[in-house]
Amino acid sequence: MYQLYYYPLNASLAPHFVLAQLEVNYELILVDRKRQAQKNTEYLRLNPAGRIPTLTYADSVLFESSAICWFLAEQHPQAKLVPPIGSPDRAKALQWLTYLTNTLQTELMIYFYPQKHASDAAVYPDIIANQERRIHEIFVLLDKEIADNDFFVGETVGICDFYLLMLAIWADEIAKPPMSLPNLARYLRQLVKQPAVVKVCEVEGISLALYE
Repeated sequence: MYQLYYYPLNASLAPHFVLAQLEVNYELILVDRKRQAQKNTEYLRLNPAGRIPTLTYADSVLFESSAICWFLAEQHPQAKLVPPIGSPDRAKALQWLTYLTNTLQTELMIYFYPQKHASDAAVYPDIIANQERRIHEIFVLLDKEIADNDFFVGETVGICDFYLLMLAIWADEIAKPPMSLPNLARYLRQLVKQPAVVKVCEVEGISLALYE
């Protein structure tokens, strides 16, 4: 059985979507961020980076959200959450998953934690304002990419969709959120209707009212 070490609305959300979509047996293990449980000795034995999420399965231990999503998809190829080897869409899926992780998620982290990037609190508002502009520009690019598509890569739901949804939910508080863009708004409204998404959001206490 898979075990996902998670905290609601954290980077564990995308792997949680994937596990629910796969309809496999899995156990959720709460890592209480409020008590810095991700930094305790027991957790660090599993994940020396001291971050959430971590996935354990048989004798395997894996961390980093995007890697967990890709691993799960490849463990269950019949679900078609990543394109098969040899498909042109496979490289495209890897490209966009990398972009979502390395670019969009990174910019969001700066927005949420400006104190980690400057020692002078007086500059925090400026960092946040600049990040809002940068994040909006990224979502404009994604809005164009999704213009004529129901799913981000290919003809069926995949891990890029679940990963983008996680980041879009995180970004719903910025001045120009993803739902302010026409193609992303249409895409996200459809995506949140996926049974796996509804199930996971109920478990994690995430409201989908914004997408109705």
